[in-house]
Amino acid sequence: MTEKINTDDANFVEDPRYKQCNREALLGLGLGIANFIWWFAWGYGFGSQPVEGYTYILGFPLWFFMSSIVGAILFTVLAIIMVRKYFRDMPLGPLEEDELKELQEGGREHG
Repeated sequence: MTEKINTDDANFVEDPRYKQCNREALLGLGLGIANFIWWFAWGYGFGSQPVEGYTYILGFPLWFFMSSIVGAILFTVLAIIMVRKYFRDMPLGPLEEDELKELQEGGREHG
């Protein structure tokens, strides 16, 4: 038997961390998909040419250099920027009332 949570209860307060966690998860997923598209476009887009037509940078074919080396550096920097700008430090344990109010107020300022 499953217990249904009654959200109409006047004492029910949704944890404000859920909204932030969902936002962070979607941002991470978006960055991962963008990284895959970058890698795939350079690797298969330019890597499918005949070897005689390759351009080389530092001894690497352009497609490999852009997909694997530049892509790794670029998306590492983007991940650092994303974490510093959009992610928040939150307690993971049970919340006290003052922490709950602080998170609710902070969510209005950032979101």
